[in-house]
Amino acid sequence: MTKPEWTKSFEEYMKKITEAAKVPGTSVGLAKEGELLYHQGFGYRDVETKAGITPDTVFGIGSITKSFTCVAIMQLQDAGKLSVHDPIVKYLPEFRLKGGNSVENITIHHFMTHSSGVPALPSLGYAMKRTMLDDPAASEVEYDIHSHESIDTYADLLDYIASVDFELLGPPGTELSYNNDAYGLLGLVIERVSGQPYELYVKKHILEPAGMKHSVFLVEELGDYADLATCYANRVTDGAHEVYAAPIWWDAPAMRAAGFLKASVRDMLKYTEIFRTDGLVGKERILSAKSVEQMISPHVKLNTNQYYGYGLIIHPNYHGIRLIEHTGGIKGVAAQMFITKETGITAMILNNTLSAPIGAMLSGVVCSLQSLPVDTPPYTYPDYDIRVDHLPEYVGKYKTHAGIGMSVEVEEGKLVLTMSKAKLPLRAVEKDGFALNVNGNSNVLRFTRDPQGNVTRMNMGGLIQLVKEKVV
Repeated sequence: MTKPEWTKSFEEYMKKITEAAKVPGTSVGLAKEGELLYHQGFGYRDVETKAGITPDTVFGIGSITKSFTCVAIMQLQDAGKLSVHDPIVKYLPEFRLKGGNSVENITIHHFMTHSSGVPALPSLGYAMKRTMLDDPAASEVEYDIHSHESIDTYADLLDYIASVDFELLGPPGTELSYNNDAYGLLGLVIERVSGQPYELYVKKHILEPAGMKHSVFLVEELGDYADLATCYANRVTDGAHEVYAAPIWWDAPAMRAAGFLKASVRDMLKYTEIFRTDGLVGKERILSAKSVEQMISPHVKLNTNQYYGYGLIIHPNYHGIRLIEHTGGIKGVAAQMFITKETGITAMILNNTLSAPIGAMLSGVVCSLQSLPVDTPPYTYPDYDIRVDHLPEYVGKYKTHAGIGMSVEVEEGKLVLTMSKAKLPLRAVEKDGFALNVNGNSNVLRFTRDPQGNVTRMNMGGLIQLVKEKVV
């Protein structure tokens, strides 16, 4: 394969940022009109054995799995078996919330767009508990796995959601909160409507028709297939960032529909064809053109330049092109998929550690394709003049309903966000809005006030809602 001209500066850039972040292994692949245009492995799939990376090396894809779940839902709608505007209780009559919160108006659409009003709960940690208890690396993350028994089944998940006391963020369709619980339950909707286990449905109706030969939910399904990336975890020791082998794959049987598929770059470039071609992979029709259009439509606004579709994020103008993408991240996984229909280019980036700067990798690829300097930021945010004496209004501890905490402080006259032991400077770019950069992802952090003008909530990237703790 002859490498395109842009690859030299791109590969220099990739080596620089992967070495700085201590990423063990990265697989980058691009296709043009469905044909493999470029592949490069950076580092190793296994550092100890110096095993290299090929287009067929299997990595985790994390939350990119959500797009597969949405494809399955849309297939069932194509078959006349459901509508995305059906209430969830039509298929999950036992779905309920504590305190009399109504669920009748929550639809499949709301689950697919993270707009049900139900906040993210600690369910994912409990759903992964059995595999996390066997993994020493679990001690380095913020998931709460000890406050509740493991959630092993859909029934366990439904019972847990019904037991948690919380307030809805707002009526369905009005507030966004990234919700793995909702996607876990979409797996159950697929199971009940299709009559097949979620994993089997995806295999028979998406993976096999698309020719995705090395895509599985459990690595044991690969048998003796050796081209599998080792998972690596991260920790901070004496102020230094370390990356170390942590080969146990976390699993959540009740929430596989939210983020537990594994796949290779080659397989994923077949999958991206569904969105480039309006439903086809080769001669196989996976989805109707109408359903693809529904999936890539900007249903809810995340930021000025970003919208959420169905399991996909849409950027109307990303370095001058319309970009359809989604990321995935969990221990041992940082993944990025994107499609640019107008150029015929689709791409997949897979890493074997969560700390990989996946946003910078995405931007670097698109910049290279657009003949821009490889480190050109996708979005720029002008400075907003804010008085220093107003900064204490934002100071405090914030938590998601899932238990992940962050804090905001004033240091040397500027706001600083602390998350996962890292301090990130915040720059005012609008009223109650501050720009920040996390692992190469530039985003805007927005604060919400109550009717009295007090800051009560923080929203990261349009999807992650954090509530400010009250000072007693």
